[in-house]
Amino acid sequence: MIQIDDKVISIDIFRRHYVCDIAQCKGMCCYDGDSGAPLDDDETALLDEIYPKIESYLAPKAKAEIERQGKWVVDRDGDKVTPIIDGNECVYAVQQNGTWSCAIEQAHADGKIDFRKPISCHLYPIRAKRYRTFEALNLHEWETCRVAFSLGRKLGTPVYEFLREPLIRKYGEPFFAEMQKVAQELKNVEFN
Repeated sequence: MIQIDDKVISIDIFRRHYVCDIAQCKGMCCYDGDSGAPLDDDETALLDEIYPKIESYLAPKAKAEIERQGKWVVDRDGDKVTPIIDGNECVYAVQQNGTWSCAIEQAHADGKIDFRKPISCHLYPIRAKRYRTFEALNLHEWETCRVAFSLGRKLGTPVYEFLREPLIRKYGEPFFAEMQKVAQELKNVEFN
């Protein structure tokens, strides 16, 4: 484990490789889950605010499920998450040409909203969990993303580098710069 500020980071985030391979996985992370995407408190309020701007992107069954469950829910572990449909896809997931993607992200790309998508989705495969005195950043491995780990190894892209944008979005430039220093120190240790 590596500590930067109050963040305790799994060393795997520096040593393992990852590049999302949507052509291979077909966006199954939006579809296959036993719970929805984890949400920060400010994101729950944002979902309520932006819903009218993303509603047109959603399938009728997703709209019906949101009407039934709400724009976000509390799961069995007590975490705020996006609702899911029939124990599978996120209500904000949309399928086009056999590939799943995020309606929120599509609305963002179309300039309808400023919010890109939940940070937990943007940071994946890092899972961040806040504890009383620190935040833990761990690498989550899921069969669905096996091809992304394989492509990352092939391209030599460490997890933290692939996730540069969401790490900066969540923790800021100085934090990411510290991560880069740690990565370099780890390389120096490995080669000495």
